[in-house]
Amino acid sequence: MKILLLEDDAAMRQHVTGMLTAAGHVVDGCASGPEAVFLATSNDYAVLILDRMVPNLDGLAVLKALRAAGVQTPALFLTAVQSIRDRVEGLEAGADDYLVKPFAGSELLARVAALTRRPPIQSVVTVLRVGDLEIDLLRREVTRGGGRIDLQPQEYKLLEYLMRHPGEIVTRTMLLENVWSFHFDPGTNLIESHISRLRAKIDRGFDRELIHTVRGAGYRIDADD
Repeated sequence: MKILLLEDDAAMRQHVTGMLTAAGHVVDGCASGPEAVFLATSNDYAVLILDRMVPNLDGLAVLKALRAAGVQTPALFLTAVQSIRDRVEGLEAGADDYLVKPFAGSELLARVAALTRRPPIQSVVTVLRVGDLEIDLLRREVTRGGGRIDLQPQEYKLLEYLMRHPGEIVTRTMLLENVWSFHFDPGTNLIESHISRLRAKIDRGFDRELIHTVRGAGYRIDADD
């Protein structure tokens, strides 16, 4: 896929471009806000990756200009700033995700994949399916093989998030932020214990396991072995 990268630090721009290119993406890199606006309004990109702190026209101003121009391409902010206020400003300006520097390459690639696989805005999804596992989002009911599965509220949120990213690696940070609204790692086995309980309800008694651990990366829900 084609990605636009706004990053004024040449070494960081080269590093991120190398990671994305190695993963099979085509990257247009730029170092200034005006150039990013020009490129994003002149080309079709799958994802915009914008450095939050760029001199003159920063990433926030760039995204506001693009959204005002009708460009709805999913946007990910890269930032060295961890304040909640900066994140809120970015999200209100139209950002879809945030990644704080320094970050792991696997984390960036996972977030880019998640952004590009989201359903179109106009698509209203009421049922999520992975194999014979289903979530009825309107009734908040979970079934597998036709049998109902009762989940605790946080287990339901965890499963829903996994099923909104079928076949994708979902990292620990992504789960903490999107399921628990934590923007820090509490350093506990919170995720592991919930995954364990969820597996006991979702996979136990079935021939095929759906929830998989990807060692060193995170978790994935997938009907394929």
